[in-house]
Amino acid sequence: MSPLLSIENITKGFSSAGRQITALDNVSLTIAAGETLGLVGASGSGKSTLSRILLRLLSCDAGSIRFEGEDWLSLKSAALRPKRARMQMVFQDPLAAFNPLASVGSVLDNPLRIHGVVPKDRRAGEIAMLLERVGLTADYNGRPVRALSGGQRQRVGIARAIATRPSLLVLDEAVSALDVTVRGRILELLVDLQKQQGIACLFISHDLAVVRAVSHRIAVMDGGRIVETGPAAAVVAAPQSAAARALVAAVPRLVTDPP
Repeated sequence: MSPLLSIENITKGFSSAGRQITALDNVSLTIAAGETLGLVGASGSGKSTLSRILLRLLSCDAGSIRFEGEDWLSLKSAALRPKRARMQMVFQDPLAAFNPLASVGSVLDNPLRIHGVVPKDRRAGEIAMLLERVGLTADYNGRPVRALSGGQRQRVGIARAIATRPSLLVLDEAVSALDVTVRGRILELLVDLQKQQGIACLFISHDLAVVRAVSHRIAVMDGGRIVETGPAAAVVAAPQSAAARALVAAVPRLVTDPP
């Protein structure tokens, strides 16, 4: 069975101060339907550049991407627009991703309207159902986004992302700005949603402990390359690359942990 997403030999360079910088160097990875792949690496390793190329926000210099059996990079604007509903993004800063003056209801109504997910007379019920799925009550519908807490805004961000019924969510540092308690609740929500709806996830983070909590497999990036890939538990327990060992060593340990 073909993977849901297949990225092969993606390369991307930038020019800076007269120098050519390779941000991505022949990056290849796959994600199966319903799987979470954690993509980890230090800042500057190329994770966000890859996510921007995947979302067609940035072009690549070479390589190919197949998503749901189609040549993703060859799709032109008219063909790409409806396909975007199938791949959605959850951003690190949900407030920056929204119009802060908008209401929660309008934020969720937009993708339903733009992508024609349900008829107009059913959108209010769909919004109420989306809010319920992310652990918010229907009365949040009329609240302004700016009045919500960080955790509540991120729940709305997830609700907006799943509104189009995607097969893949790309989450780029989606919980890094949240405090520890809220982060744990959002991670539990993501795992539950994946189980209920079979959504695949590309979970991008520099925090190996967070990635380990939600991922089936982990890919480690360093210097624009994938340097290690394997089952999440195996990568954490016995990292093979220097980059993975550094990330494991950086995970905080409680003072009561044995040496």
